Amino acid sequence: MRECMSQKSEKLPGEAYSENIRARFWITGKHSGYIGVGRVELLEKIEQLGSMSQAAKSMGMSYKKAWKLIEELNVMYDEPLIIKAKGGKAGGGSVLTVKGKSIIKKYKNVEQEIQSLLERLSSGL
Repeated sequence: MRECMSQKSEKLPGEAYSENIRARFWITGKHSGYIGVGRVELLEKIEQLGSMSQAAKSMGMSYKKAWKLIEELNVMYDEPLIIKAKGGKAGGGSVLTVKGKSIIKKYKNVEQEIQSLLERLSSGL
């Protein structure tokens, strides 16, 4: 029975922030749009790999989908989170801006605070 419950909980949406609580959250932009765990992962992969194409591939996502998400992220704030370099002999690439790095850090801080809260609340369940 326990194994069955374990498999069932793996199919629940959200992250397991504590033993008994799963949750998801999003940060909304100044103008529109949102950033959640998947979009943060895309930003981190772009920073790590220096390429939107490689980041998308590493996440099993099409380049077109990644480009659409980046366009949505870039209009959320007064300044872009990602700058795409033009291709050429040395190739293009994508660069996370200072604002992009700041948003990742803020998201991670909120996530850490939520996890701490949910761990405390979970102990009483």
